[in-house]
Amino acid sequence: MPTTEPVAETDVAILGAGAAGLMCAIEAGRRGRRVLVLDHADKPGKKILISGGGRCNFTNLHTTAQSFLSENPHFAKSALARFTPADMIALVEKHNIPYHEKTLGQLFCDRHAHDIVQLLERECADAKVRIQLNTTIHNVTRTGSRFTIATSAGMLHAESVVVATGGLSIPKMGATGLGYDIARHFGLAIVEPRPGLVPLTFDPTLRDQWCDLAGLSTEVVAATSARKSPTFREKLLITHRGLSGPAALQTSSYWHPGQPLTFDLAPGRNVLAPLLAPRARRDSAAVLQLLRDFLPARLAERWLTLHPPTGWTNQHLAAMERQLHAWTPTPAGTEGYAKAEVTVGGVDTAHLDARTMQARAVPGLYFIGEVVDVTGWLGGFNFQWAWASGYSAGQVA
Repeated sequence: MPTTEPVAETDVAILGAGAAGLMCAIEAGRRGRRVLVLDHADKPGKKILISGGGRCNFTNLHTTAQSFLSENPHFAKSALARFTPADMIALVEKHNIPYHEKTLGQLFCDRHAHDIVQLLERECADAKVRIQLNTTIHNVTRTGSRFTIATSAGMLHAESVVVATGGLSIPKMGATGLGYDIARHFGLAIVEPRPGLVPLTFDPTLRDQWCDLAGLSTEVVAATSARKSPTFREKLLITHRGLSGPAALQTSSYWHPGQPLTFDLAPGRNVLAPLLAPRARRDSAAVLQLLRDFLPARLAERWLTLHPPTGWTNQHLAAMERQLHAWTPTPAGTEGYAKAEVTVGGVDTAHLDARTMQARAVPGLYFIGEVVDVTGWLGGFNFQWAWASGYSAGQVA
């Protein structure tokens, strides 16, 4: 339970009472370490509570290192192997929390995300972890082998410091760049942060063409032109400002300004094939009827208006087919950190030990969770990274 008296001395100080910080605290506390978790908020796990529409998509059954974006794509492997989705499921079942698989391996609480926060609080209490809330962290310094954390509640001294402060996403919940500032102070590089899993915006021309269809969605295969960008077969949603839905959110983490996106609007289909049959009617009405078989009617009509047939030869039909499989709008930008679910980038993993999350050049200093340059896809992967990186640091901090 949260402590009311400021603590001046501890073995392990964990900065941040989110998913990664609380998991780390549990593991360090189980080892008999005196653990204090500090957070500026008035309750722990506030971001957990709003996740997954309030039901917390707490892991994904299909988690692998390939589901994460990082300058070092191999860095996450060690931690993910140490604490797996099966380990998190076992913890959830230990606390009799009902859950279900929604789609694509995504596991959600049946009731509310508060069940996960209560799980973490109970485990912290069992491990004798102290949680100090409403405490602002100003800076971290080191003298000899010990750290000093300057806070709004006074000075705290610790043998180990674990930075679990998160990224810049959702600033209204208090997100700051504190973790990056601490890393820079100790000489660690930062991979430039940017919003991830965030809706994309259109310029006025594209808005005029598409955004009056806000609310319409369709399944697509989405990709960016970025190097090593994966493809995602998900729903694409048109908004009043641009694009959202899982397809847009997934690609946003890989997107950079000025790059076009590519959407296959008819994945796995040869839409216009019926028009190649002998004596088939070849006109706009026939095309529209075929488009309506897989697109919402208004979206089908708009597509045909913006991509009118230029002829009816087989070559013309082939060109029309290619257009359907390669819509390439270029977003003007994103809706920023205010709407971003995560922050891409962060503490450069080249400075961290993949097994322990410890800074190689600063013994006793650890970075875990979203503050690190490891960003998961949509669907529970970022929570699994939080659990796994927190667990790994908690074994040694």
